[in-house]
Amino acid sequence: MAHIKYRYFAKLARASGDEVTAKIFEATAEQEIMHAFGHLDLLYPAKDMTPTRALQIAIDGETYEYTEMYPGFRQTAQAEGNQAALAEIDAQIAESKEHAEQFQAVLEKAAKRFAALAKVEERHAQHYQQALNQLNTIN
Repeated sequence: MAHIKYRYFAKLARASGDEVTAKIFEATAEQEIMHAFGHLDLLYPAKDMTPTRALQIAIDGETYEYTEMYPGFRQTAQAEGNQAALAEIDAQIAESKEHAEQFQAVLEKAAKRFAALAKVEERHAQHYQQALNQLNTIN
């Protein structure tokens, strides 16, 4: 999240005419991205990751956001009477749910494609086996 904050600060600095500060924030934002990638490499080693696993992790994360994290934030905003925060949090809940549904749809579509591909590969294997059997009866 730090890289987003620094990009925002760069935007503000640039808008006020301070290009030097904007560039410092942007450079720092890039470093923060590299730090985050380093952390993610430890959490999700490439050797253990597949698109299916990445999708499931994304679904789980988005589901956590709209079922637990944002509702907790919402309770706090409601207790404080912060209407602007409530509106933003409600939008985030809806968006996180939509993201989870999108990832789930991709996961389901990939499973269907894999199943179809497996059937094609099975037919090919059977065809090759028949050809091999014919060759073996000739020899």
